[in-house]
Amino acid sequence: MSLTLYFHPLSSFCHKVLIALYENGTPFTPHLVDLGDPKANADFKAIWPIGKFPVLRDGDRTVAESSIIIEYLAQHYPGKTELLPRDSDLALRTRMQDRFFDLYLHLPMQKAVGDRLRPADRKDPFGVEEAKRSMQTALGMIEKDMATKTWAMGEVFTIADCAAAPALFYANKVMPFAGTHQNTAAYLDRLMQRPSYVRALKEAEPYFSMFPQ
Repeated sequence: MSLTLYFHPLSSFCHKVLIALYENGTPFTPHLVDLGDPKANADFKAIWPIGKFPVLRDGDRTVAESSIIIEYLAQHYPGKTELLPRDSDLALRTRMQDRFFDLYLHLPMQKAVGDRLRPADRKDPFGVEEAKRSMQTALGMIEKDMATKTWAMGEVFTIADCAAAPALFYANKVMPFAGTHQNTAAYLDRLMQRPSYVRALKEAEPYFSMFPQ
């Protein structure tokens, strides 16, 4: 086994993959990518020209995109936590939940956060408002969905929860929802108590000061 994860501890999509790795105690070599370092950036883009992390290297094989990485791990390095169900119909529904959190909560959250990093004359208030409306819609759907469930797919922790944890964690910083979405807040609390995410958040602590306010 020669797994190397190219990542940054503050990155929300990296959290998603770290949760999957820590759930199953999968050995890997962490390779922190500093995109502010021209050489590190060039070295990373030599592996993945798109220049976005996380990226997993397994020997000479490059695996990119958080959901694909987790599915790759489930297929080639399975462990005690079966993050993708074996039943094909249930697996399809689990993938749908994973994409829901990524596309309708995670990406709009990143849009709002990214705008804070823009120069004053390049802000996009309309885009941010649109992103927040998308987040509100997604949070409303999650609130109803989590009224009777422990995890995203019921009582079993899956790839959908790997996606939900960082999406909700950072969404709560952008647009706090504890006072309006109690089921969602309780779900986030359970996610943050999951040992795999406790570990990822602990490793991110030294970098939280970099999160744009």
